[in-house]
Amino acid sequence: MPKAVPCPNCSKRVPWTPESHWRPFCSERCQLIDLGEWFDEGHRITEPADEGYASPQRDEEPERH
Repeated sequence: MPKAVPCPNCSKRVPWTPESHWRPFCSERCQLIDLGEWFDEGHRITEPADEGYASPQRDEEPERH
């Protein structure tokens, strides 16, 4: 039996197979609801996943050689 994961939107079990076109979502509807949450800033990434990651400062000039 294939592994099943919960839909991030409605928690319905979704088989993790190539035939599950919207995985990890159960349907296009749940996928679009989640996308709308990102657009409305209901979801956001607030910190880098890796603490060692340093993003470049925007006001720094690039080094010239």
